[in-house]
Amino acid sequence: MTRLRFPLSTIAALALTLAASAVSAQDSAQAALPKPTALRVGDILSGELNALKTRAKGKKGPVYQLVSDPRRLPAPSGLCNLENGPETFQIVPADDAQATQLKTHRGKQVALKVVSVSCANEPGQMSEAVVTKWSLVK
Repeated sequence: MTRLRFPLSTIAALALTLAASAVSAQDSAQAALPKPTALRVGDILSGELNALKTRAKGKKGPVYQLVSDPRRLPAPSGLCNLENGPETFQIVPADDAQATQLKTHRGKQVALKVVSVSCANEPGQMSEAVVTKWSLVK
């Protein structure tokens, strides 16, 4: 039986080649991510509005989700511990009038003027970010 022996320099060169290709693949993946635009108070957030069923803090209520382009939130939230910023926004109606307003727009493209937004940090939140104060733009 013959045994293959590789010189240490060959093994080291192979390891360096593999490490370099892994780093370049990671760099190209980072470059492929679109740079998120900043979302400031008063900006317009647009996308498709979906209805969610949730039972937060023991009560049932209407909750909606807006899927949009990745956005960077105002400080201190930033990117919400995501590589590219949140893409899903939970829209919380403040009263029955806002809930009725959103109900008529389910499954459609909407635009909301954002007044207050933060990263999701509670167990009942099903999106990456939560918009608690907003107004519908027509």
